[in-house]
Amino acid sequence: MNARDAVLGRIEQAVAGSVPVAVPRDYERADLTGPGDVALFAETVGDYRAQVFRVAASEVAATVASLLRGARRVVTPAGLDPAWTAGLAPIVDGEPALLSVGELDEGDAVVTGCRLGIAKTGTIVLDAGPGQGRRLVTLVPDRHVCIVRADQVVDTVPQAFARLVPGRPLTFVSGPSATSDIELDRVEGVHGPRTLDVILVEPE
Repeated sequence: MNARDAVLGRIEQAVAGSVPVAVPRDYERADLTGPGDVALFAETVGDYRAQVFRVAASEVAATVASLLRGARRVVTPAGLDPAWTAGLAPIVDGEPALLSVGELDEGDAVVTGCRLGIAKTGTIVLDAGPGQGRRLVTLVPDRHVCIVRADQVVDTVPQAFARLVPGRPLTFVSGPSATSDIELDRVEGVHGPRTLDVILVEPE
């Protein structure tokens, strides 16, 4: 008997005669009937060590400019509202050509929109639509400034999936990139941006 068969044999002995356990499936599936909980979204995003700025639409450009003051190279995806980066002269990925990994790595920051924000989990969802770009654009630069409109916020994950298009490339962002070693020392920026700034745009 090889080692694999021995392990499987011990597993079979351990579960022999066990009673199946019912797995609850009563997930919260209520539809969103009004505006999403913007205050909760701001709170939960902040819990992930992201900076949250709640601003009016007329304040977006000034907020972006303030956050990226001194940045030499700012990358944006095609389709992002140019008014949001007024005065920054960003490098647009895909216009005229896609940027290489090296070119993205030279960027000080990337500014994008998003598809949705999820209040209960503090998660931002990107689906590579206009103003969001391909996944690589938000993974390589060290700083990600993401603009979320209040009307894009839903309360729960099921509500988010009800609005997402199956088959699109989805990226779920919950705070800046972070990982921990065996001693639980937290390190940020290993496999994504070290800093996440969320600009939450509320009605005037």
